[in-house]
Amino acid sequence: MQLVKKFCAEFIGTFVLVLLACGTATVLGCSDKPNAAYILTAVAFGLVIVAMAYSIGNVSGCHINPAVSLGVLINGGMSIGEFFVYLIAQFTGATAGAAILGALVGFNTSLGTNGWFKASETFAGSWKRSLLIEAILTFVFVLAILGVTSKKKFEKVAGLVIGSTLTLVHIFGIYFTGTSVNPARSFGPALVKLFAGDATAMGAYWVFLVGPLVGAAAAAIIFRFVIKTKEED
Repeated sequence: MQLVKKFCAEFIGTFVLVLLACGTATVLGCSDKPNAAYILTAVAFGLVIVAMAYSIGNVSGCHINPAVSLGVLINGGMSIGEFFVYLIAQFTGATAGAAILGALVGFNTSLGTNGWFKASETFAGSWKRSLLIEAILTFVFVLAILGVTSKKKFEKVAGLVIGSTLTLVHIFGIYFTGTSVNPARSFGPALVKLFAGDATAMGAYWVFLVGPLVGAAAAAIIFRFVIKTKEED
């Protein structure tokens, strides 16, 4: 029963993340241009994490992100069975959120999909840069999560710290890739766009799967073997 509750919590959290945060990016027309839509989208992602952390965090830990779950798994915070239950909940929740968003605003809109960094015509569609950016941003995000959740004295502020960190990485990363740092958040909108007739929707997705997972794994390994203290074990 407890695992069912965790599944439901992760499904709801990821659903809300995609519907409200990707929804904000969609309705405001967020792009790589530094304007109000850019900042408000970054803030929306952070606020959703804060809201979900204080509503479902006591049930599932509020991962709502496969990269975070991978980091927790490597750090010894969950079993492999729980990990796969979380993944299913997150990917299905993100897809449901994107489907509802599409029904509300139209499937011909962006739905908050991510794209590879295009610095110029010379480097158009640079998957290498995009992969590096996503790995670095996820590294920072997951490292912050592992650090703030490692001690009970940080319990009351953990949601605020995690939400603020997600806002920060979005403020920097939207210019480059739209910021994913979350394979489920990128998967849902891309899959829904694909089923809506956009044949290219999933073409860039692999970067937003591999990059965040690599960054999360690196953060977890460094935290567990370099940063983590005996008092935290």
